[in-house]
Amino acid sequence: MNMKNLKKSLIIAATLIISTPFFADSTYKVEKGDTLFSISRKYQITVAELRAANNLSEKDVLKAGQKLIIPDADIGTAAALSTSNTSSQPKTQEIKTVVYTVQKGDTLYRIARNNGLTVPELLAINNLDSSAVIKVGQKLNVKASSNPVASKPSVESETVIKVNETTPPDTRNYGSTVNADMNTKWPVSNPKITQIKGKVSGVQLSAKENESVICIHEGTVMYVGTYRGFGQVLFIQTKTGLIYAYTGMGSVKVKKGDYALSGSELGTAGIDSISGKPQITFMVFQNGQPIDPAKAPRN
Repeated sequence: MNMKNLKKSLIIAATLIISTPFFADSTYKVEKGDTLFSISRKYQITVAELRAANNLSEKDVLKAGQKLIIPDADIGTAAALSTSNTSSQPKTQEIKTVVYTVQKGDTLYRIARNNGLTVPELLAINNLDSSAVIKVGQKLNVKASSNPVASKPSVESETVIKVNETTPPDTRNYGSTVNADMNTKWPVSNPKITQIKGKVSGVQLSAKENESVICIHEGTVMYVGTYRGFGQVLFIQTKTGLIYAYTGMGSVKVKKGDYALSGSELGTAGIDSISGKPQITFMVFQNGQPIDPAKAPRN
């Protein structure tokens, strides 16, 4: 290759690197008989996440051959999108914004990620409901410090997500372990409490084998199912909009739509796939952001 052609190749390569998005979504090609529910079960995420990632309403019908974006599993986003009304939840922080105009091919998921936001944050700063569907030309607030760009999704290359094939490495970032305060109600009796820090923030609670998991704050069951990386989970929304997430359940005795009373049995503790011990992970979210489970309201 002569110098002229080499220089041309380097310029093309550099252009491709600069113009390539910093994240790559996986995609799924819809087959006959598929539903959003069946696809969400396959990839162990929620239907609400699929809708947000693909700008689909509850009335939209899937077609064979249609390509769907499969978003990364994010339990905070899943909790926020499973609420009855995300916009009613208080904002956890002030975000300085600028206006972005929705373009063809945009989804809430892509706009959020291209502008340094989570989907719950994008919904909150625009007072949008968790079931919102956006339209071309619509004006949205995005983070001012970001550089708003057109988010035209490319679904030409498909990525296969493999789930539950091997035991994953323990990527949780642990803090200190303490014994439960007798004056604080927890979902299991007298647990050892280990803080989990980082993107996934909450507490890991030791339990007895098949121990009953108790509801610590009444509310409506918004989601029950297997969620990637967390086993069987359930979300309970209080009247104030908080989401209580009980994950790593061995069994679940409630279903979506039930109203769980404080002190009622939700199910049993499961065996952690990594430690091999009976335990659950407990988290509380406000507008998709974790708050300290020890300080979350009880009733």
